[in-house]
Amino acid sequence: MTCLVVDDSKLARLSLIKSLNIHTQDAIIHQATNGLEAVELATEHKPDLIFLDLTMPVMDGYEALPLLLQESSNSLVVVVSADVQERAKAKVLSLGAKMHIQKPINELKMKEILEQL
Repeated sequence: MTCLVVDDSKLARLSLIKSLNIHTQDAIIHQATNGLEAVELATEHKPDLIFLDLTMPVMDGYEALPLLLQESSNSLVVVVSADVQERAKAKVLSLGAKMHIQKPINELKMKEILEQL
């Protein structure tokens, strides 16, 4: 499995990757610090699973989400954000995200996410 973790916070990326590694074997994980980097990496690597933050510099998650799905149409996108407003959740789901999860993701939550996907 190839994954892409997109967040401007290095700590958030590393925490998510740690939880992901516990539940996946031999996953190839790429990292991006903003939406533009994510689109470039998705174009190159066609990840199976993308974890996407919403609030980032250069290009935010709202802008990046449709581009990610355009460049890597078979990718499953999970939005991971501190923004838990219903409006934000509805918007990302309408843009094609499979789920909207509140930060941070721990090991138990990661297991639930992977089982649902």
